[in-house]
Amino acid sequence: MIWLWFFLLGVVLLLGVVLTLLTLPGVWLMWLAAAGYGWKTGWNYIGPKTMLALFALAAVSEIIESTAGSAGAKKAGGSKRAMWGALLGGIVGGIVFTIPIPIPIVGTVIGICLGTFLGAMLAEFSGRPHSGHAIRVGMGAARGRFVGIIYKVCFAIAILVITLCMALPR
Repeated sequence: MIWLWFFLLGVVLLLGVVLTLLTLPGVWLMWLAAAGYGWKTGWNYIGPKTMLALFALAAVSEIIESTAGSAGAKKAGGSKRAMWGALLGGIVGGIVFTIPIPIPIVGTVIGICLGTFLGAMLAEFSGRPHSGHAIRVGMGAARGRFVGIIYKVCFAIAILVITLCMALPR
């Protein structure tokens, strides 16, 4: 029976990685799956220390992903307004641009990066109407957000590997 639980854990962890690619909270699904497996197996394989480590990885990945676009805008010389524009633009872009770009995962990532670019660029342009600078800030924000997504996926893969290694029935 333990192998069935291990298999189900693996399926949910893979789903978590896919959700993370879609910039959804897949790392938290993965953490909950690990907690459920730990509870179901009497904490014999996955214990409190592992759960704490997985929680830390998930939290850090969320922080990196959510602030990466703003950090990219700031690095490109953007104002606080551009940083907020990047954050809000990424959220709106993920919702609005995913539908017209019907390629699974790729469409969502493009939508988020495009929204981050437009949000940062428009916010920067509204404060300082210099188009060259606003475009640079938008590009920096989009680049930062893309890098943030990549980092979060790497964290999700690390969570997957750590969880499966710790959960492997002996």
